[in-house]
Amino acid sequence: MAAITLLRSASLPGLSDALARDAQHVCSSYLPNNNNKEKKRRWILCSLKYACLGVDPAPGEIARTSPVYSSLTVTPAGEAVISSEQKVYDVVLKQAALLKRHLRPQPHTIPIIPKDLDLPRNGLKQAYHRCGEICEEYAKTFYLGTMLMTEDRRRAIWAIYVWCRRTDELVDGPNASHITPSALDRWEKRLDDLFTGRPYDMLDAALSDTISKFPIDIQPFRDMIEGMRSDLRKTRYKNFDELYMYCYYVAGTVGLMSVPVMGIAPESKATTESVYSAALALGIANQLTNILRDVGEDARRGRIYLPQDELAEAGLSDEDIFNGVVTNKWRSFMKRQIKRARMFFEEAERGVTELSQASRWPVWASLLLYRQILDEIEANDYNNFTKRAYVGKAKKLLALPVAYGRSLLMPYSLRNSQK
Repeated sequence: MAAITLLRSASLPGLSDALARDAQHVCSSYLPNNNNKEKKRRWILCSLKYACLGVDPAPGEIARTSPVYSSLTVTPAGEAVISSEQKVYDVVLKQAALLKRHLRPQPHTIPIIPKDLDLPRNGLKQAYHRCGEICEEYAKTFYLGTMLMTEDRRRAIWAIYVWCRRTDELVDGPNASHITPSALDRWEKRLDDLFTGRPYDMLDAALSDTISKFPIDIQPFRDMIEGMRSDLRKTRYKNFDELYMYCYYVAGTVGLMSVPVMGIAPESKATTESVYSAALALGIANQLTNILRDVGEDARRGRIYLPQDELAEAGLSDEDIFNGVVTNKWRSFMKRQIKRARMFFEEAERGVTELSQASRWPVWASLLLYRQILDEIEANDYNNFTKRAYVGKAKKLLALPVAYGRSLLMPYSLRNSQK
């Protein structure tokens, strides 16, 4: 059994000695026996919240978890290998710092005037309108939720959504078989031009205008393109650390793009970093849910977006996925995966309440509806090989007033401070 001795809190930028001591205490029952004569050197997996899923506490012990997103591995000699979670958290810190600088009063700075966009009269208005139409067509529930937002924020979110959809379509759309790495390189060059006020078309123009109005950084956009590159060259993921990075690239980035537009409630006591971390967690949760919903569909394309080491631990192989037979081993494996996705949804919930109130409804609607997909997988007896889990129209309609009610709640940070 590998020892588990270190962890990193989602709310702290570095390792804490106190937390490390706590980790040793919590996982003491899982450490190798000192009297064990086995001399084989092992890698140590350091994650309490996600790596310990499915491990029951020893008799008399209370199961405890800490807010760790992904695993950190260290060699037996004590050399740390930076986890995907740490790499992504560095991006979170950068985005949070950018937003804080934007919010800080700067009376002596010269305002930056965005470059004129080469559009016909009323062209920008038409560009945003078209973005809204696309959002309404492909994400009806989310689109409805955006109608409560201020006009500037609503249009900006539409523009971001459309860019993300177009990027995803490069590798998942009808022309995906013709997409090459060089095509993605050209798309990234186009992104660079867009960020400097040189859009290629009206949809680019909407996003370029949005970037001139909100403190949006280019890094999450570049990272999403990197996720598309991953789809071109990678069809397996060795462990959850690899899968976490992929989920960040293709979905967690959306949360980082959106926070500057949605805004943080002025009364919120939460740190900017924690709000970004929650937005990231929602993106990760949504993508994990997509993966669990689409196991059969992906397998028919020769892709398996599941941690290979966890499949092996469950006594499963690629062949089992391709055969598509629901067994007790598969049910047990899926329960663990669903538990992990729900943990990310729980992490995201606290952050949603910290957003500007007018921006919360679409986010709550997305969270509640996506989380229900996990319920549907369970209702299908974990058959995600031949049955596609989906939330019916009636349940979607019922979720909207619930999401609206939650959008009116006081920020979690204020409720905590009043206890």
